[in-house]
Amino acid sequence: MKMENVLRQKLKSDTPSIGTRIQNSWPSIIELVGYSKSFDYVEFLAEYAPFDLYSLENMGRAIDMFPHMSGMIKIEQGLREHLALHSMNAGFQNFLFTDIRNAEEARQVVRTVRPESPVGKGLHGVGHGRDAGIVLEIGSQFWHDMAMESVVALMIEKKEAIENLESILSVEGVDMVQFGPGDYSMSIGKVGNRGVAEVQDAEKYMIETALKMGITPRAEIHQPEDAARYRDMGVKHFCMGTDTLLLYWWYRDNGKRLRDILTS
Repeated sequence: MKMENVLRQKLKSDTPSIGTRIQNSWPSIIELVGYSKSFDYVEFLAEYAPFDLYSLENMGRAIDMFPHMSGMIKIEQGLREHLALHSMNAGFQNFLFTDIRNAEEARQVVRTVRPESPVGKGLHGVGHGRDAGIVLEIGSQFWHDMAMESVVALMIEKKEAIENLESILSVEGVDMVQFGPGDYSMSIGKVGNRGVAEVQDAEKYMIETALKMGITPRAEIHQPEDAARYRDMGVKHFCMGTDTLLLYWWYRDNGKRLRDILTS
């Protein structure tokens, strides 16, 4: 039952934040991230990974071990309300919603997270999860305030989303946006061509528009050196690395090196 949301505090103070992404639901991976003391939050890629509701709770417990770190969950479009509710109950404080296309969808996911009160104007009713101390804080001001502090981030990754960007960013309660070059390139008929001018221009437009409208842009990068061009555009918030990709790179590179040594 964690009150302070580290990512929310970073946004409030306008200081940089660093997250990292995981697909493995084994809580020990989160513990390793926490012990590194290098990240402000860990993002579980529920859009891609196998998991159950028990593993969500155990991941929430692992996050709670580290006062310097909060949790985020990436939620696919087909499970927005169901998974947002259960992941908040499990102890995840922040949410990245995928495949947003217009302001109405943005408004709906914000309402999914916020409490159903005159202040929250949301759909989230009183629960009995870990966020409410199971039974200790059911319907309390503590729970209400914690739900109000949740960061709502949106993936801007469709042609339609770029066309509706200003109206999406005008929705009250949207805190953060991230561009998705893979989905965007597919949506404009440039499958797999993330580096083409149309895709790069759309990302730049998203970042510039978000900054102009007071919404935080986040960039997903693979290594620290990738941050430079985003910093030049005014980006302060980054999510770096994915556990599965890091493993693949290690297996590929070091496996080849050892094979080359043994066969030389």
